[in-house]
Amino acid sequence: MTSTPNSPARHRSLGDHTWQVDAVCQSTEYNPVDPEIFFPEPDETDKITAAKALCGQCPVRRACLNAALEGGNTDGIRGGLTEEERGPLHEKIALRLDYSRVNATVAGRDVHLTKAERHAVVHAAYRQGMTEERLAWLLKITEEHAQKLYRELRRALSHRDLNRPAATTPPSEAGGERLGRDDFGTAA
Repeated sequence: MTSTPNSPARHRSLGDHTWQVDAVCQSTEYNPVDPEIFFPEPDETDKITAAKALCGQCPVRRACLNAALEGGNTDGIRGGLTEEERGPLHEKIALRLDYSRVNATVAGRDVHLTKAERHAVVHAAYRQGMTEERLAWLLKITEEHAQKLYRELRRALSHRDLNRPAATTPPSEAGGERLGRDDFGTAA
């Protein structure tokens, strides 16, 4: 599972596309950009190089890449990566576990979450004693679904506790001294 440490990152909220205003690929009167450059054929290396050069200057490149991954957008060059380069990231996105996203969600922000991050939010909410109603609001689910998630978590935690190995007892001592290998004789 991929995880990242807590960081003061600002994550895109659900439905937030305001980052696109700052994108270098946005064509303006003073900066005309042909959008076709970001949808090259695999053999159009000049277009790929030009698009990646623009992405390299972009202040919202990370947000663009995250939007492409979170939205399942596999077409064109996004966030400075081609379709082929983003392929492995698309496959692993459900496993991403960024604790700063989890913390932002628990704090009440509407952040895009992966499956692993949603699971971590349930754990964090449970540890903090949040109500099912609050968890439902955070994850945009029904209260019944939140109750089910808490029930499953409680069950998993109790099974984890049951499956822990018992603490081992220290070796016996005879008369205050530790018994050694020679004290038990030889096997028959």
